[in-house]
Amino acid sequence: MTKIDKSLYTKQEARRLMEQRRQEKETTVAAPITNDFKYHLLCLKHGTKYSSDYVNRLYKMVKRNCTLPFEFVCLTEDTTGIDSNIKTIPLPAGLKGWWCKPYMYSADLPLKGVVLYMDLDVVISNNIDKLFTWEPKKWCTIRDFTRVMRPQWQKYNSSVVRFNAGELDFVWKDFINDATKIQSKFHGDQDHLYEVTRSYPAVTYPDDWIKSWKWEIRKSKQLGRGARGERQLTTIENVTPPKDCCVCVFHGDPNPEHCKDPWVVDNWR
Repeated sequence: MTKIDKSLYTKQEARRLMEQRRQEKETTVAAPITNDFKYHLLCLKHGTKYSSDYVNRLYKMVKRNCTLPFEFVCLTEDTTGIDSNIKTIPLPAGLKGWWCKPYMYSADLPLKGVVLYMDLDVVISNNIDKLFTWEPKKWCTIRDFTRVMRPQWQKYNSSVVRFNAGELDFVWKDFINDATKIQSKFHGDQDHLYEVTRSYPAVTYPDDWIKSWKWEIRKSKQLGRGARGERQLTTIENVTPPKDCCVCVFHGDPNPEHCKDPWVVDNWR
């Protein structure tokens, strides 16, 4: 069992994690460590929305901000330009947009161990070890950023999701059993994820750990005119993420490459 790095947690979180591990030692028999168990950082690249540069930059950010041994994996139909150190897994034909995401839960993926999924439009701001190790017996995701306007909002945002490989296979099976109906019923994959896991809900990461750059860190979220996916914020702000935040999410516009805030420019690399 990995030693707890207390610098990554508040005192309350560290105490809770230590107590949780003590109880696990008393009630379970430790499984043997095998060579095929791993921590996996998983991402998804499909179509032309994001280039291979986004995959490679995320890989480098993870390397700088993770002290655990991990394997970086990309689900994609096009491996062109992706760093040779990144493992690639092909996407099934016929999936498009965010509806490629349910496949990451499939038990058919050749992965064993803990899977931490991140969208490509994120900038890592601090050590992410705790995203792998927090609440180890639970699958985790984040509260959707609608929480900014509606503080009691509980639905999910699928920018960051952690689960044991194969644990959420039922999400994928539910999707492929009637993909057309599901895509017409739900606005996106995260709404489907929330609904289909009602009887097996996630533990949501603390809001302070993963934040919206434009809605929770900046003061202004006003965007200029332009094509969707290319719009920039109308002002540049010299702001930095809070110390507890380890991932900044760039949902919608702007993408990290179009954000000129100095901290983003310095850290999206």
